[in-house]
Amino acid sequence: MALSLAISPCPNDTFVFHALVHGLVPGAPPVDVTYADVDVTNTAAERGAFDLVKVSYAALPWLLDDYHLLPCGGALGRGCGPLVLTRGDRDPGQPDSPGRPDLSGATVAVPGDRTTAYLLFRLWAAERPPARIEVVPFHEIMPGVAAGRYDAGLVIHEARFTYPRHGLTALVDLGEWWEADTGLPIPLGAILARRGAVDPEAAAGWIRESVRRAWADPAASREYVLAHAQEMEPDVVDRHIGLYVNEFTADLGDAGFAAVQALLGRAADAGLVPQTSSSLATAWTS
Repeated sequence: MALSLAISPCPNDTFVFHALVHGLVPGAPPVDVTYADVDVTNTAAERGAFDLVKVSYAALPWLLDDYHLLPCGGALGRGCGPLVLTRGDRDPGQPDSPGRPDLSGATVAVPGDRTTAYLLFRLWAAERPPARIEVVPFHEIMPGVAAGRYDAGLVIHEARFTYPRHGLTALVDLGEWWEADTGLPIPLGAILARRGAVDPEAAAGWIRESVRRAWADPAASREYVLAHAQEMEPDVVDRHIGLYVNEFTADLGDAGFAAVQALLGRAADAGLVPQTSSSLATAWTS
């Protein structure tokens, strides 16, 4: 019986899951795959819509009763954090502290209300939150900021490489802020396995083998990755994969789990997410 899998069409996900999706992982069941932005999968996971699903780490407090957190396949790393962008000719306001522009009167476009990017932004802007937040499809954020519809925009993934083309300026790299404040990598996207539907240890093994095959023969997935890359140039695709597919993709390890616990612990202490009842360090096998 086929397992249902939901991932994004982004190059890191298609690169990682190419072998699993195409039946190249020995012992793995067939997979029916759905491609959707993470804001969509965050909501779908609350309904138990998929057996394996990519979600934001920020959404875990609402999902761990029904899903195991897998220790592989996701997006977590260093130097890969979300950016807050504005138009180069706009004054973001005087900094309220060194390196922290004042956005208290601004309208900020964000890619989803339970994304890790937005959770990091809320932690960063806790003392001076913006006047208005608008949830906007990711592909509309940079054009909207460039056109003046929003004072600033919160972006992720390939926007790190392409925002100057829109005449935009990075006000803050939230990854740099997080790493400087915690010393930990940035937890962005997690892979979950639905409890009762799939054995989490087996699923972790399939995904790790899919990652191994992707690294062993990058050319094998090239056509598949480019077909879903939403008109990204090959150079941007390569940089995207190089940044987001890393040692934490194969195994979160102690540093990865510590980063997740730090993010959700700080957010819960600030009242931004519910306290989680499961220990994240053992959630995938509990």
